[in-house]
Amino acid sequence: MHQPDARDAPPSIRLLPGHDRRVKAGHPWAFSNEITMTPAAKALPPGGLVRLEGDDGARHGVWHFNPHTLIAARRLSRDPDAAIGADWLRERVAGALALRERLYATPFYRLVHAEADGLPGLVIDRYGDALAVQANTAGMELITPALLDALGGLLAPRVVVARNDAAVRALEGLPQEVRPLLGDAAAAEPVRAEEGGLGFAVDLLGGQKTGWFFDQRENRDRVSRLSAGATVLDAFCHTGGFGLRCAAAGASRVVLLDRSAHALDLAARTAAENGLAARTETRRAEALDELERMAGAGERFDVVVADPPAFAKSRRDQPVALKGYGKLARLAAALVAPGGFLFLASCSHHVAPGDFADASIWGIGRARREGRILFQGGAGPDHPVHPMLPESAYLKAMLFQLA
Repeated sequence: MHQPDARDAPPSIRLLPGHDRRVKAGHPWAFSNEITMTPAAKALPPGGLVRLEGDDGARHGVWHFNPHTLIAARRLSRDPDAAIGADWLRERVAGALALRERLYATPFYRLVHAEADGLPGLVIDRYGDALAVQANTAGMELITPALLDALGGLLAPRVVVARNDAAVRALEGLPQEVRPLLGDAAAAEPVRAEEGGLGFAVDLLGGQKTGWFFDQRENRDRVSRLSAGATVLDAFCHTGGFGLRCAAAGASRVVLLDRSAHALDLAARTAAENGLAARTETRRAEALDELERMAGAGERFDVVVADPPAFAKSRRDQPVALKGYGKLARLAAALVAPGGFLFLASCSHHVAPGDFADASIWGIGRARREGRILFQGGAGPDHPVHPMLPESAYLKAMLFQLA
């Protein structure tokens, strides 16, 4: 795939008359129905650079452009004369790195979070000297070789894996793939995420998303502080982040529940490597079915965590998803011992925070439980949000104490 030369002057495209208000206000996207789609514009290669102008001639900077998508243009720089090349890319990544180094003492975090870090469509997670890269736009796909050079100069990683298996790539006309970009499959095997004094086994090539959910770090901190001496259920546990953090904080018993045998194997490996196996149990089952069975069997826990995969893959899924979150809250609340704690989360982009809260509260009420909200929030600060894209704050989290 051809990599754009920073010395090439990008072609100019124009916004339709009266369609520049959002861009002028600083929004980092321009939609296809806001752009004058001339034959020349339609013929531009997906992911190439353009200069975006208003119909009044105002220059709005340099953007990645894909004439075949609804989000047709994504801003890279407000400077219309910016040279989007290796130096520019290195500077952007260096800025993202500087923030994370201020936030965290160890090199385990989301290094780049798309638009909020000035790199639209790009996600990078860091596991010490290993990186997982997800390029979700044609523009970021094109500059991946230059990105590898920038990462090599800044971090000298041992292995870089492309986790380009997100469904949104299809909207950009991109294939799904997972492969090493630097190093090989063997080099990607012994990767760890360090958190809370534990080393978690991470599968960069075969795990979910980019291998580990850094977005819940602060929430795992919050829940683990409640778990000394407690019994804990971690439903939809993936590789056991919540449950094993609770075990390390002194929980007396932890049940890790997930349908993925591979994820549970990684969780058991982490438990064994950190001396937590004696207080940890894994259960493989469909979580909602098992929660219902456990409640009927009279099982109760001091702390219950329910952090499922997204229930809403699109806007049309919202009503069904909200019913699902209500049901989950009802089943999970029934398993909480009196005075215990319930943590619920949603990573569905298409479910608003208020709607998720309403569904959760409804479910707790249906379980005939009284409670109080101790915390309501989202992802940690290594997942910053662009001020003009509040919808990108996808993670919703609520912590309750139940009577």
